[in-house]
Amino acid sequence: MPLETSGDEKASRFCSRKQHGRRRSEEENNSRSSVLTERQFLLRPTELSMARVLSLFRPQPFLALVSRRKPTLCKMSMDSRAREVFAAAVEAVQPDTVVRQSMERKEDSVIINGHKFTLKHNLHLVGFGKAVLGMAAEAERIVGDHLVKGVISVPHGIQQTLQQHGKDHLLLKENSRIRVMEGAKHNLPDVDAQKAAEAIKQLASELTEKDLLLVLISGGGSALLPAPIPPISLQEKHDVTRRLAGAGATIQELNTVRRALSFLKGGGLAHCAHPAQVVSLILSDVIGDPVDLIASGPTAWSEVWPEEVLSVLERYKLLNSLPASVKDVLGRPSPRWRENKDESNTSGHVLNAVIGSNSIALKCAGRRARELGFRPVVLAPGVCGDVRSVSRLYGLLARFACSREEPPPEIAAELLRLGPEVGVESWDLCRTMQVLGEGRTEGWGSTCLLAGGEPTVELTGNGRGGRNQELALRVGLELRGLKLPPNGPVFLSGGTDGQDGPTEAAGAITDWGVYEEAQAKGLDIDNFLTNNDSYTFFTCLSAGQRLLVPGLTCTNVMDVHMLLIPPIPH
Repeated sequence: MPLETSGDEKASRFCSRKQHGRRRSEEENNSRSSVLTERQFLLRPTELSMARVLSLFRPQPFLALVSRRKPTLCKMSMDSRAREVFAAAVEAVQPDTVVRQSMERKEDSVIINGHKFTLKHNLHLVGFGKAVLGMAAEAERIVGDHLVKGVISVPHGIQQTLQQHGKDHLLLKENSRIRVMEGAKHNLPDVDAQKAAEAIKQLASELTEKDLLLVLISGGGSALLPAPIPPISLQEKHDVTRRLAGAGATIQELNTVRRALSFLKGGGLAHCAHPAQVVSLILSDVIGDPVDLIASGPTAWSEVWPEEVLSVLERYKLLNSLPASVKDVLGRPSPRWRENKDESNTSGHVLNAVIGSNSIALKCAGRRARELGFRPVVLAPGVCGDVRSVSRLYGLLARFACSREEPPPEIAAELLRLGPEVGVESWDLCRTMQVLGEGRTEGWGSTCLLAGGEPTVELTGNGRGGRNQELALRVGLELRGLKLPPNGPVFLSGGTDGQDGPTEAAGAITDWGVYEEAQAKGLDIDNFLTNNDSYTFFTCLSAGQRLLVPGLTCTNVMDVHMLLIPPIPH
């Protein structure tokens, strides 16, 4: 979909094409190349200097995009500046903000993502997700009386919560034409959410070719749009997906099964609305922003093959224990959309636009970081994998950046080996190391390394905490031996939804001082980690001041990771 491309993305594509062409040429000529490849470096790290490795990754278009001017000085503490940068990331993806920036009203038309649509009192609106209420309020303000009617499915209690927190600008006006239906307590599909899904389906099914359906989607949308294909009950569908998740199924596998058992997922909503024009505005909470996975893709056409679904269920040994209703639906040649509508692919009448994402949050965080005296560098927006591996990645990057001399090549070698395991491309690591290295040798001053994503935590205990607080704690340990702020690095990890696990915190801020303070207080860090009790740990440390508690954020584009590197003295 046509979204603004960042300088980092352009540079990445440039390098990918360049490397692909080089490899292809080498294969065709079947000759040995004198150019050192990344793979050779991994095999023989001690034979090479880091300068030689990184000299291979110097695409001038990227360097031209990254200003060499020194950032301005700032007297705020590293901790305070980290919190400011995180706040800027969250502010950039507020539900009303992203809608306002993506929709432009011009007389009797609206421009969305570069596409112009005529308004003739023909616009209908549906939505589902945790941030959809604020999105709908702003959309209604923009289109005005051209909105005929709407239905949105939002979390139970969200209207009262927004009122209590003074977020009236995210609420609908009293004379709104949009019906609000609350459901999905504890983020689980329930009867109330199913009723909302039925109302949304009914509205979409009544549209004609003269109508425009605006669909608003955000994280949590899947649980708020449950529409199991009869005779499957809501409980039966929930049990199947819950057992799959418990068996270790990936999000792709879960969505494959959800789509097969749902009337509205996997393009089902767009099919119901055919022949109307469908425009979806999406606030993404999934790595890579795949529209077919966000809320299970109600407006993203996807073919459902029963064989593929059965293969997933068999892989996790659930095939023989399926309810009779599920077996019935999966046994049909064409299980979905049995209404008398055109069965052809309706994707030509659908526009899916991701208007808010982790990448957008990081971009705005980078701007704020520069205002606060840092040189911003974005590593990647899709960091994932086990939190222990992710913490090791940031620990290595901190050591690489804080080294007064040229870092040992073993650090870069381990980073490149670790990258694929945590969702970071080798090109992004090489580019980041290049910038960090130049910052050290040319005296650029402080650096703010930014990344995003959603790491995972292996549950081994029953303590309180979440992936961000555990990541921050583990990174604090990885910084062992480095200086304390303001002369040493600071790390922040925070969830943009404002809640990290069953706690009031969104994450935490750490440095090497956490270890020293824990030792002084007699706290056994290993015990806290084994019990997944990072929140209790940080509560005991510095009177809880290391915790990141932004309150209700009203949005969710996964997590923000931040590594602040002070100027390195020569």
